[in-house]
Amino acid sequence: MSIKEISNSAEDIKTLQAIAKQTFTETFGSQNTAEDLAKFLNEEYDFDKLKAEVENPESFYYFYYFEDELAGYLKLNVGAAQTESDYPEALEIQRIYVLQKYQGKRIGLAMMQQALAIAEELKKPQVWLGVWENNFKAQAFYQKSGFKKVGSHDFILGDDRQTDHILLKTL
Repeated sequence: MSIKEISNSAEDIKTLQAIAKQTFTETFGSQNTAEDLAKFLNEEYDFDKLKAEVENPESFYYFYYFEDELAGYLKLNVGAAQTESDYPEALEIQRIYVLQKYQGKRIGLAMMQQALAIAEELKKPQVWLGVWENNFKAQAFYQKSGFKKVGSHDFILGDDRQTDHILLKTL
């Protein structure tokens, strides 16, 4: 397995856009309407929006490769880049996605280990994330990684208001 920090090159942004749309669709497509999914993908993974996120010095994006094939990506946030302001001194894991064909190969674990290492390096006392209330597989993974539910927030997917659990891990 290898890891590459994502650059703001057009090639990297297009690659990020493609894998973001594919992993999100693989993970949540069957549980949402085609209209809500399309609206979400077009808004959240717009090229210019992704480019701005990659260029934000308080966000960190990484590609993960398995046997030289792109297998997933990770997005971390600190400071004002976080999607919630309740944990200003923490590191947020905003996106941790692995393509279906690479699941079970410990890539998610490698992503988690990297996120926790970066939090330690940045001297962050906590790591937090949001996970959809119906994503039981991810919730089990995060629980095994030491995260505890501390709240919830709304997650808007297209026109559908959903609930994410807020999970927190103290380092």
